[in-house]
Amino acid sequence: MIKKLVKHGNSSALIIDKPILDLLHIDENTSLDLSTDGVKLIITPLKISISSSILKDSLAKTNKIHSRTLKKLAK
Repeated sequence: MIKKLVKHGNSSALIIDKPILDLLHIDENTSLDLSTDGVKLIITPLKISISSSILKDSLAKTNKIHSRTLKKLAK
């Protein structure tokens, strides 16, 4: 796939097609690492982080299941 940079303010932007973003599980909240080997531009998504709502749900579930054990450990 051949792409060209587009002007975005004082910078240039690379538009990545949605099917590629979906394939790599990248969205506008995904941090990307930009690097080069001197010839190629390498764009790598950083480790996928857990959203705060998923984390809260998991913690609530864990607290519900293990609340007695957690209270004993806290003493």
